[in-house]
Amino acid sequence: MSFELVPLKYEKNSLGFLSENTLNFHHGKHFNAYVETTNKLVAGSNYEGKSLEEIMRTSDGPLFNNAAQAWNHEFYFNCITGETKAPEGKLLDLINQNFGSLEEFKQKFAASAVANFGSGWTWLVQTGPNLLKIMNTSNAANPLVDGFTPILVVDVWEHAYYLDYQNRRADYLKDFLEHVDWTFVASQMRDVQ
Repeated sequence: MSFELVPLKYEKNSLGFLSENTLNFHHGKHFNAYVETTNKLVAGSNYEGKSLEEIMRTSDGPLFNNAAQAWNHEFYFNCITGETKAPEGKLLDLINQNFGSLEEFKQKFAASAVANFGSGWTWLVQTGPNLLKIMNTSNAANPLVDGFTPILVVDVWEHAYYLDYQNRRADYLKDFLEHVDWTFVASQMRDVQ
């Protein structure tokens, strides 16, 4: 099995908060490099034929870093959309139950992402059937490895936003949270009661 760069589910000029130029570099260059390097590292190894999740759970070093970055990037690009809609149904209920309100969640998520030092990711994960938690990871780390279910992620590596926002990470996060694909996020939830 060879991994492929997953195409975006939207036009590169349609997001309204990230430019086509940013997506050309971030998706077409950065994400693609992780996919290609993962393929090179897997070729002829015991990891050949395994999924990115299996590789992440059982590898380390350069293979882990590239496989996890490939997984993280695909997930991130699926979490965003050009449309602005609010979450609804069980997802909104869980956000309200765990964070007080959607606005409180957005404030806490953005604050956590702004405070995420250096390069990394800020996640909304499920830690149990009706339990949600915001967590930061550094570099290529992924909550799946720790047994959590990721349902939303924002990339806070500077390459994700620097061409459009320079050093204004907080502005990028505010705009990101207005362009979350809540339908995708809801589809990632597990064992909701």
